[in-house]
Amino acid sequence: MKSDYEIAQENISQPITAIAEKMGLPPEMLIPYGRYKAKIDIRSFDEKKVAKSKLILVTAITPTKAGIGKTTTSVGLADGLNKLNKKVVLALREPSLGPCFGMKGGAAGGGYSQVVPMEEINLHFTGDFHAITAANNNLAALLDNFRFYNRGKPEGIKTVLWKRCLDVNDRVLRKIVTALDTPNNGIPSETGFVITPASEIMAVLCLSEGLEELRKKIDNILLGFTFAGEPFTTKDLGVTGAITALLKDAIQPNLVQTLEGTPAMVHGGPFANIAHGCNSLMATKTALQFGDYVVTEAGFATDLGAEKFFNIKCRKAGLQPAMSVLVATSQALKLSGGADAKTMMLPDMAVLAKGVRNLEKHISILKSFKQKVLVVLNRYQFDTVEEITWLRNWCAEKDVAFAVNDGFTNGGEGALEMAQAVVDICENPSPPIQYTYELSDDIETKIRKIATTIYGATDVVLYKKAQDMIKKIKTLGLEQLPVCMAKTQYSFTHDPTKSGLDGDFKIDVDDLVINQGAGFIVAVCGEMVRMPGLPKIPQANNIDVVDGKIIGVS
Repeated sequence: MKSDYEIAQENISQPITAIAEKMGLPPEMLIPYGRYKAKIDIRSFDEKKVAKSKLILVTAITPTKAGIGKTTTSVGLADGLNKLNKKVVLALREPSLGPCFGMKGGAAGGGYSQVVPMEEINLHFTGDFHAITAANNNLAALLDNFRFYNRGKPEGIKTVLWKRCLDVNDRVLRKIVTALDTPNNGIPSETGFVITPASEIMAVLCLSEGLEELRKKIDNILLGFTFAGEPFTTKDLGVTGAITALLKDAIQPNLVQTLEGTPAMVHGGPFANIAHGCNSLMATKTALQFGDYVVTEAGFATDLGAEKFFNIKCRKAGLQPAMSVLVATSQALKLSGGADAKTMMLPDMAVLAKGVRNLEKHISILKSFKQKVLVVLNRYQFDTVEEITWLRNWCAEKDVAFAVNDGFTNGGEGALEMAQAVVDICENPSPPIQYTYELSDDIETKIRKIATTIYGATDVVLYKKAQDMIKKIKTLGLEQLPVCMAKTQYSFTHDPTKSGLDGDFKIDVDDLVINQGAGFIVAVCGEMVRMPGLPKIPQANNIDVVDGKIIGVS
């Protein structure tokens, strides 16, 4: 089979104006960025139409290090629905340069289920990540400048919470010391960088439903505390307007297309392990306004992206998904059953049967939110008929719908079984979401409910730093905020080497981060870092420019 790059290059894309017309966008709302990309200038939403459309979440079981194919499945599903003559819009996150140059590679789908222009989407795209990075780091510079000129004053900054960010995987930036040498260089500080998808600016942009809400959220970002012990925000610094100006265009959702010409909104890109893991509300609600079916995804598995999708994103915007698609692969199931990276592609019914416990756990997580579930096997060429039949029968015994997705190989045609199953379930959609916790619960209770209900833990262990932050959160009157867990994607526990399916465990919470502007508290579990590192052989080694064309991005 041809490579993702070859397939994408051979595709003849439609002009973005044609995609907008298919979607029903008024021409005056379209801001073209070349021939095949555009931003959408949307100022308000028709809430009745948004509520009427069918929102479909694509999530997954615990992934392998190469991922599990949620984006590929999402694209295939959208193309399949399009083939069934449904008015469908895809709503995805933007890829980050960190994983693109690191271990995982790009995030525009694969095979014949891709969004295009693939290499542009994976790299600079429309510049949103650069704008977010600039906004974050200018805010950091302005804060340090205020500290420099207000040293020793009561209104000066004693404690700095704000960190800089870059869209790279760079472990050396996790912990650094700034302003060394002379006093003219500023006030020395122990600080660090986070990757741009983990920046609060990213979350603020993704959870805002317009420019004015964006401004209010930027106003509320907690930057630190003064010598007088008072909280210090962007509003106190007096630079909200400047930071909003940097994000004026970035908040507008992006429009591209699949290989088969299905409209695709690709906007915002927080990771689900260290952030809230969902695309922007602007893109999701625009898609719901102009599509009858909207396919979206949340990062990693149900315990991370899906949990935050329901408890944070849907709760904030009042969204009610019609159903959830749970993506599995035979490799991921076998990995959970005891296989390793070398044997997970080999037929082994005993290991597959053991690994299905992972699938069962993820089904139970989705059902805890009252979701109707469709299990989808993202098919690989080495999957056997025996394995597929066994999984289909297992799902039937559990009274869970099942379909095979062959979109990677055959595009929308290979996703028709899945698409028809989605249409059938949407005829009688899920009831309203049952949230894991109430906003009135205190922070510790919220963390404990997520740990026990979603992960299956017996309890949580709050280390001293986390306990101190809980006291500070209570003093600031922020206990009503939802919680965003920062946890490994490879386990239900905080330890990536333990599955969490084999016995009792507790979740270690080392620290809490106040994202007052975005409107949630980040609970850092175990040794989770918010600036990833590169692998021994990064994907960047495969990327090049040949005859003026970028190759190796996939």
